[in-house]
Amino acid sequence: YNRVWIPDKEEVWQSAEITKNYKAGDHFLHVQLEDGTELKYPVDPDALPPLRNPDILVGENDLTALSYLHEPAVLHN
Repeated sequence: YNRVWIPDKEEVWQSAEITKNYKAGDHFLHVQLEDGTELKYPVDPDALPPLRNPDILVGENDLTALSYLHEPAVLHN
């Protein structure tokens, strides 16, 4: 169960945990937001949402040490 960042109109990015295995060809990603809300997030198989870094890397001074370096990871860090 990986965590991902999904776009949000108000908060720009929201952290979510994947609750069901994703298989190639699926049109939805089953996720649970940090507030407990479960939703089916529509995805494009060619553009899956960015993965979230492990909590141990939050607050890292050197951004090159992040496992995943993308917009939501930089903004969250």
